[in-house]
Amino acid sequence: MKLCFIGADHEVTGSCHYLEIGDKHILVDYGMEQGRISFEHVDLPVSEAEIDYVFLTHAHVDHSGNLPLLYARGFRGKIYMTRPTADLCSIMLRDCAHIQMQEAEWRKRKGKRNKEIKQIEPLYTMEDADNTLRHIIPCDYDKKIEVCEGVQIRFTDIGHLLGSASIEVWLSEKGADKKIVFSGDIGNNDQPLIKDPTFTSTADYVVMESTYGDRYHGEEKPDYVGELAEILNRTFARGGNVIIPSFAVGRTQEMLYFLRIIKKEKLVTVVPDFPVYVDSPMAVEATEVFTDHAIECYDEEAMALVKNKINPISFPGLNLAITTEESRAINEEETPKVIISASGMCEAGRIRHHLKHNLWRPESTILFVGYQSIGTTGRAIIDGADEVKLFGEVIDVEAEICKMTGLSGHADKGGLIRWIQGFTEKPKKVFIVHGEDSACTSFANCLKDEYGFSTYAPYSGTEVDLISGQIIKEGVPKAAVKKTSKVVSDVFTRLKAAGARLTAIIARSEGMTNKDKAKFADQILALCDKWEN
Repeated sequence: MKLCFIGADHEVTGSCHYLEIGDKHILVDYGMEQGRISFEHVDLPVSEAEIDYVFLTHAHVDHSGNLPLLYARGFRGKIYMTRPTADLCSIMLRDCAHIQMQEAEWRKRKGKRNKEIKQIEPLYTMEDADNTLRHIIPCDYDKKIEVCEGVQIRFTDIGHLLGSASIEVWLSEKGADKKIVFSGDIGNNDQPLIKDPTFTSTADYVVMESTYGDRYHGEEKPDYVGELAEILNRTFARGGNVIIPSFAVGRTQEMLYFLRIIKKEKLVTVVPDFPVYVDSPMAVEATEVFTDHAIECYDEEAMALVKNKINPISFPGLNLAITTEESRAINEEETPKVIISASGMCEAGRIRHHLKHNLWRPESTILFVGYQSIGTTGRAIIDGADEVKLFGEVIDVEAEICKMTGLSGHADKGGLIRWIQGFTEKPKKVFIVHGEDSACTSFANCLKDEYGFSTYAPYSGTEVDLISGQIIKEGVPKAAVKKTSKVVSDVFTRLKAAGARLTAIIARSEGMTNKDKAKFADQILALCDKWEN
């Protein structure tokens, strides 16, 4: 019975943990690394084809984004997640594949004119994403599920994103019973629409995130509606537009929630019937998923509206742009308006077109409602850039630049402490992961020194014997080496993945009849003879 830490250890992205119970190999999350990467992570202890199950905490790409890569390399097991997460993954994983393929095609075209541009294959394809979705097992919250002999799980609403969950895992092996809880990303209290995090009462071990383990959001909750209404009135009085770069899943729906209140309470007096455009096909699909899962995921305030037949994220004047033609038409409309579009950091997507049409206009406002990573277009604008380059053209930054502070889907240090204190008895060990290097270390020390928890902040490669509780191997921090290009998922890689899958099937074939084993062996040998000659 073993736990191995793979990704998001002393880092914030690339979440991945490995469990070994008997002859079963399990992953909890398999996320994509994004932004700044500080440390190298170890490879999986077994081939992708040998993974039997994946338990997914939520749909964000840094937790789910490598699932199609897992499939491409031979995985054919089952992926357990909540029902809302399953619906969001069907959108987000396909979008990831589209981006991968789009970039590969762009490099192919540019490479014909510039030999210095390296050719890459997409990390995975749309076919890989579609096939991954076929392996998903949607689950209800709060129901104990028997995955296989010796493994049971339960999903608990953790209030970070629609469908997000902490996962309780019960393990039994050779008379030993242990329970481990994976927190997932713990949500912020009093977020719009979704419920607050639910506490879990018991565990032998806890694997806990620490994204905001070294800081607080602030003592007073900001007046988001009032602040947004003031920005709208000020901008519309100048005759400008309010452009909101926003992440398609989560933040877009929160902004719609605030805008519905503003319209209902008539807080905008300059253009009271101002139109709102959501210009992101992914955001439109995600908004539909939110509506579909209102009963199981919305908080009391949002559900009160639903019971009165009011959609909390819809209102008169809301327009959803799907096609390219509908997107282009938005900028032809002269009425002052709100445009919400992705991507949230302005690195790709339709938002770049809206910035091109509005950044140079002193009467318009660019309103940022999410974190902007260093090196992104959004960060450059917030940091005061005089100009930015969009579609090969230099655009002057003359618009008003605003930022709504305090919006976060993550619990701060106080929220993290409240969650771990929700356990009725202290777990034997709390493993601190999913935070920057300093945040992991300081939060682990805080829980140990101030609250009496036994904590450990593992680096990638750390292995734990869950029966004895002993750390059998300590991961060694290894500084990440800057990669010059993306991993190439070429034809030979596919061939090796096929070989690994075949090896995994052979390893599981011991229970076959001798007749079937002989037939299987003959087919493999015949295939080898065909390609060896």
